[in-house]
Amino acid sequence: MRILFVSPRSCWPPQSGAALREYHLARALGERAELTHVFFSQAGARDAADAPFRRTAVSAPAPRRYTPAKIVRGILGGQPLSLVNYTSDAMKAVLAALVDRQPFDLVHVDSIHMAAYEPILRRAGAPMVYDWHNIESEAMRRYSANAPSVAHRLYASMTAGRLAALEKEILRTADGHIVCSERERETLLGIAPGARIATIENGADLSFFNEAQPAAERRRILFVGWMSYHANIEAAVAFTHTVWPGIRERFPEWRLTLAGLDPAPAVLALRGEANVEVTGTVEDVRPYYREAVAAIVPLRTGGGTRLKILEAMAAGVPVISTPLGAEGLAVTPGVDILIAEKDGDWLPFMTALSTQGDLWNRLAEAGRRLVTARYDWEALGQALYETYCRWLWTPR
Repeated sequence: MRILFVSPRSCWPPQSGAALREYHLARALGERAELTHVFFSQAGARDAADAPFRRTAVSAPAPRRYTPAKIVRGILGGQPLSLVNYTSDAMKAVLAALVDRQPFDLVHVDSIHMAAYEPILRRAGAPMVYDWHNIESEAMRRYSANAPSVAHRLYASMTAGRLAALEKEILRTADGHIVCSERERETLLGIAPGARIATIENGADLSFFNEAQPAAERRRILFVGWMSYHANIEAAVAFTHTVWPGIRERFPEWRLTLAGLDPAPAVLALRGEANVEVTGTVEDVRPYYREAVAAIVPLRTGGGTRLKILEAMAAGVPVISTPLGAEGLAVTPGVDILIAEKDGDWLPFMTALSTQGDLWNRLAEAGRRLVTARYDWEALGQALYETYCRWLWTPR
């Protein structure tokens, strides 16, 4: 099978949730098919040499996002800003050269942010499949409900409407769709009952997170995520200001660690809070997990399913999450995860984990079992390849 894999990002090193999903699924396809990987690259980033599973890797310079001109287009034009941000003449030229020069059996478009290139990609004459990392209109609507100002709320609501229109059109025109959860699949089928949609869930690299010797003492509360993503920014700031003071008072020796690339100014400012650490990019997150009492997911907005939950479970660390943070995952509250329904739930959960060793061990072991049984990237990659083979054998 000859696959053209088109992405809005470089997936190596895989330091965000989207890059992790892309890396593991692209690797699985590249090990079973001839993969041509096209992506936007940042200046100085390393990529091609570190991903030998690809037959061909071609990049275009990443366009500047959120420029004044693009913001105006996002307000006055018909396309959502999230699409405008990823539209560039350089990428159009790269894709046109590829599809005009060589044949492909399938085109994989990694997120609807690349939908502007569909007219060019259609020239390949191959089925086109979108991988929905989340339902973008849904995530934007949730953001609009918690946006910091009236202007932000109005703009987010308008963008959500345009994204919904784009999603409806993509569901009509594309040959197939991959989503991260059954909940998202059912949501999209409610919009387009005739669409061909398969669920390929997010996963964790069990071999990378093999259980290792923990630190002598666990005194860290760990929140891992891309810290310039609006949902993570809001979660980090709200948790630090609202929940963390009570936990710190009860456990003064503990540290709250916010780990992830590109921390926004609002996240960097949290370094001024007592016992709060903002790491920025870390080369290896496993040492942080080995010192963690718990991994937290205090999200109150956003969409998709949380790789950070699956990785913490793979690392053998109990997870405490909001209901939205654990949305779409086959978790069982009280068995393999703790769900904080309200701000007042966090401290009792932390106290229980620190004083009840049997609870800590039971949650950690159940989480690891769940990831092993259902969320192993190796099995998910095989399922994706088999899905693509089946769709090619039975075209719409």
